[in-house]
Amino acid sequence: MSTSTFYTLEQNESYARIDWKAAELVQSNYEELELAVRFLFKKEYANIILNLSHVSELDGYGVSAIRKGTKICTNELGLFAVVTKNDALQDRLDQAKIENLTLLNTVQEAVDAIYLNDLENDFEDGAEEDEEYGSEFSESGEDY
Repeated sequence: MSTSTFYTLEQNESYARIDWKAAELVQSNYEELELAVRFLFKKEYANIILNLSHVSELDGYGVSAIRKGTKICTNELGLFAVVTKNDALQDRLDQAKIENLTLLNTVQEAVDAIYLNDLENDFEDGAEEDEEYGSEFSESGEDY
């Protein structure tokens, strides 16, 4: 587990979790989040949980950092899940209209969403392989 002034970082084989310790994610500290996301991306994490349960203030810079994290993870078929029960933060993020944003109430919901996303990706990969190598079943419906 890594620690900074603003967050703690937990990593396992399926995802990484950033627990934001500061009461705000704003212009003065958003770069810390961007650095943490870049660090995790270099370590090949496509699934990241950002726990904002201690955050009460989020400005445009914080929203921008969340948008970047979401885009990075989505490009790798992963999930960037933001966790907060704070209605004002949820509204702020909803209004930002961040494409593919996953906004949840608990870390456990985020973990479940990541596992579900991974399963969907595995299923889609399997379906593409079937198309690539041809189906073993006749589509004409004839029995052999």
